Amino acid sequence: MALPDQDTALALLRQMLRIRRFEDRCAQLYSAGKIRGFLHLYNGEEAIAAGIIPLLDAKDAILATYREHGHALARGVDMGAVMAEMYGKQEGCSRGRGGSMHLFDAGTRFYGGNAIVAGALPLAVGLALADKLQNRAHVSVCFFGEGAAAEGEFHESLNLAALWQLPVLFVCENNLYAMGTALARSEAETDIHLKARGYGLHSAAVDGMDLLAVREAATVAIGHVRAGNGPYLLECHTYRFRAHSMFDSQLYRDKAEVAQWQARDPIDLYERELLNLGLIEAGSRAALEAEVEAEVEAAVAFAEAGTWEPVEQLTRDVYTQPAA
Repeated sequence: MALPDQDTALALLRQMLRIRRFEDRCAQLYSAGKIRGFLHLYNGEEAIAAGIIPLLDAKDAILATYREHGHALARGVDMGAVMAEMYGKQEGCSRGRGGSMHLFDAGTRFYGGNAIVAGALPLAVGLALADKLQNRAHVSVCFFGEGAAAEGEFHESLNLAALWQLPVLFVCENNLYAMGTALARSEAETDIHLKARGYGLHSAAVDGMDLLAVREAATVAIGHVRAGNGPYLLECHTYRFRAHSMFDSQLYRDKAEVAQWQARDPIDLYERELLNLGLIEAGSRAALEAEVEAEVEAAVAFAEAGTWEPVEQLTRDVYTQPAA
């Protein structure tokens, strides 16, 4: 695959910096009691969302997990609307009703985070089936963690996608720990992409810490699906730098292991690669970080100024079975 031009290279670096700073700010706001409920952060996995999502067309559909802030931002969901959703304000992208785990934006065809492990996979199959029946040349992309491979929906979804030759790309963000359970302790076959081949899917694995490698692998995968060759599974080997959630004490993994992976920070790796290629200058990252800082603080200000949904509207969009 050809290297990105300078503008694209900078845009990709900026996107990863946006995601990282947004997540760090969310952690601060959570500790301050501004954000409540569950919060799962994407630190360390930025190269996957930034490497794949910009390659998609505007009419392609995206589904994700409860660790979906980075996907939403990379897709173009307004950062202020995402932050307001974190706060539970009605200016949020889900009107404050979804919170961190349920971001949704129909305008960008971002069909949401999902709090149910593997819950988005059958939804992706449904969207892809609709596209095929309507003869639409769209791709449905579903991001999920390796823990989803232990769920029945994973196997049912891959089977139907292959059986019906649906235009869906399954992206496994394999960060080695399904919550607190190491992959090797729960799966006899730890290469998730090999499971897909058992259902007749084409599949591949890639270093999820290397943005350019992810981008190259995703280009092949998306091209395969868009050409009408059926579903594809791309496994991205990655690592989350923060705890599973803000309630996680991380007693299940060694600090030395975390440090080893942090030494391969995807943002640092990509910056060094761009410097070596002469696509950026030494001060480029600092300038981008200043821009990102301003954007994130503007999003926080937007959320702070947002409004709570009136109590009288709490039953709106809630459906009940009429009494007999």
